[in-house]
Amino acid sequence: MDRLREQAATTVAVERAKGVVMALSGCTADAAEEILYQRAKAARRTLLEECWITLGELTPARPCEDAAAPRPEGGPGDAAAVMPAADAPAPFARSDDVADALSRLGRALVHVETHQALAECLRDHLAPDLDADSVMIYVRRSGGGLVLAGHAGIDDGLAARWRQVPPSSGMAMADALLTGEPRWLENYSEDSRRYLLIGEPPERWQSRVWLPLRAGDGSDVCIGVLRGRPDVFTPRDRAHLEGVVRLCAGRVRTFTSSAAPARDAGTDAVRSLFAALPVPAMLLTPVTGASGDVEDFRVDAATAQAADLLGGSSGDPAGRRLREVRPDLTDVPMWQGCLDTLEGGGPYESEPFAHQETVDGVTELATYSVRVTRLEDALVVTWLRRASSDRQEQRLAELQRLGNIGWANWNLAREEASWSAQVFTILERDPADGPARLAEVPGLALPEDRPALGAAVEALLREGQPFDALFRVPGGRGVRHLRLVAEVVADTHGTPVEVHGVVQDLTARRRAELALVESERVNLTQHDVLQSERVLVARLQNALLPLPDKVVDLSGLRVEVAYLPAQAGIHVGGDWFSAVELPGGDALFVVGDVAGHGVDAVATMAQLRFTAKGMVSTGSSLKGALSRLNSLLLHSRDAHGTATMVIARYHAAGRRLVWAQAGHPPPLLLRGGEATYLHRPRGMLLGATSAPYFEETEHRLEPGDRLLLYTDGLVERPPENIDTGLTRLADAAAAHPEDTPGSLGTLLDVMLEDERRDDVCVLDIRVPRE
Repeated sequence: MDRLREQAATTVAVERAKGVVMALSGCTADAAEEILYQRAKAARRTLLEECWITLGELTPARPCEDAAAPRPEGGPGDAAAVMPAADAPAPFARSDDVADALSRLGRALVHVETHQALAECLRDHLAPDLDADSVMIYVRRSGGGLVLAGHAGIDDGLAARWRQVPPSSGMAMADALLTGEPRWLENYSEDSRRYLLIGEPPERWQSRVWLPLRAGDGSDVCIGVLRGRPDVFTPRDRAHLEGVVRLCAGRVRTFTSSAAPARDAGTDAVRSLFAALPVPAMLLTPVTGASGDVEDFRVDAATAQAADLLGGSSGDPAGRRLREVRPDLTDVPMWQGCLDTLEGGGPYESEPFAHQETVDGVTELATYSVRVTRLEDALVVTWLRRASSDRQEQRLAELQRLGNIGWANWNLAREEASWSAQVFTILERDPADGPARLAEVPGLALPEDRPALGAAVEALLREGQPFDALFRVPGGRGVRHLRLVAEVVADTHGTPVEVHGVVQDLTARRRAELALVESERVNLTQHDVLQSERVLVARLQNALLPLPDKVVDLSGLRVEVAYLPAQAGIHVGGDWFSAVELPGGDALFVVGDVAGHGVDAVATMAQLRFTAKGMVSTGSSLKGALSRLNSLLLHSRDAHGTATMVIARYHAAGRRLVWAQAGHPPPLLLRGGEATYLHRPRGMLLGATSAPYFEETEHRLEPGDRLLLYTDGLVERPPENIDTGLTRLADAAAAHPEDTPGSLGTLLDVMLEDERRDDVCVLDIRVPRE
């Protein structure tokens, strides 16, 4: 995305420059691009740099050929027919490092949209090469005054002090704009006697330069580069800064081309009128872009109060673009209101908003709303300050709307009724029909709710007994649940003369309550089903996978088994083991893990467990058994099921352990107080592919060896890497080398300190020392 944005922004600059060349020379688009390319090549610049310079100087080029003659589109002769104008500035001498720096600046400028952004960009660019501490950008306004439009490296207090510079101020930036030549201030003592220098204190910057932009429509922008060190600007520095100015001129033109028109008597009269208005107001003229759409508004006149509401630190907004004064304006509803009003949509009035202002030194919060009206081709914007009573009324209306509640009064003596606007909204009643009389209110409810509501109204009128009644009403949005609270006001004789009531819409709350009750009912039902399933699966698992209650002797080995179900959740998993003695005196050890939980996982576990035992018992090799189990899993009811497994055959005669694995963690061997993992032969996850590959490997066991086969629940602790768990298991096993029955429990206590999120199955195999 960043590359696409950069490419789009760069394309905009290139196309603008091509348009300039085409407009001034009559070239085709291809020829204009070739002209820019040849100029850039001749001056040792990038194409983007040449585009910025072209936009900044708008140097006329010679026509490609006679305007009356036909011109081929993008013909090869176009570029040769147009050469740089004779009065175009000669390329300045610059070193390779300066050329590289300017090339980087040219690319960075495509992302600059405001004077402030330009100041920050220049400071970042100039700080490494020229030790630039600060950058200031001044813009000349109508009347000759200067305004600080952007700054970097300057604190806000100093910027506010030097934001406005009068025309005749004796300052270097005004002199530079007047003569159109840079002002190189390299001797603080001499420069301070000649100019009024910026700074608190001024000697903060010992050397500085003010560079006017060479724009085709006059120099109205001046860039200041301020340095803390007193050195002079070397020829290389000057060449660098001159290149910076030429690049910035084209970029600045894209957001300074809407300078305020020359003031005439009519303009002065309008501004004088607005200056005398006692209310915040301003006059806006639309500014259209190349497509004809309104892209901004120019502030032709504004009162001092309007300047404060727009942001007092920006100075007088007259003559400036509205988005320059308030860059965030397009994000507020007022912007769309201005566009709609301009297109004939009628006056626009915004919602009230709060504004903090200072009156007689006291800060208070005032409420305003904005009103926009059209005046021929312009807009008049005024701010209306809300009185205290207006604010209270607005707050009451907001309270009723947000709470979906409204008030109702019934005058029994005159048989009159009055409702707030929110009651009409709640009851979906047309205000033109007027409010219903109190006796008619029960008729608004559903038939089954009318008797209770009617009895409550009758008791109120007869006995003066207040009520709080719930009832339902039909409507276009479906049946809604309402609440009516009412009480009477009696005269001196105790006769009810007036009824005050409140109507509240409880539909959302009632629906939420019903949804909550239904959700709780579903959860309880689901919980009972899952609990029943867990009991069933646990019983099935115990029947299919009985656990020995003591150490088992197999083929001269001592084998201890542990199976611990997960503590989190209510599902039973598919971990399993096999430890059996085969015909001939060998032993078979299997540990596996089926993906998933519940009945399906237990069924798959049983299928794999008994099938593996049967195949190895009938003489199948280990890798052959894994291949057939893979096919079995692929053709089972759950064709997407997977499982991991480690399978080992122990030959007692030579204490040889032949084993294979299918995507399973390797066995852990403890020998002589050291714990190492056996090297895993190749093997793929069961159920992953129809063409798996498995290998067998052999390891000789010695007296005193201890071998652990386990499932991943023993070592995995999300989100840590499984290698961390494997290291933890090896360390724990080496630290607890006990050779007594029940020592497996000690190891499990160390490894499973926290809640178990997965099942754990472990085979602890020991070779006796004798």
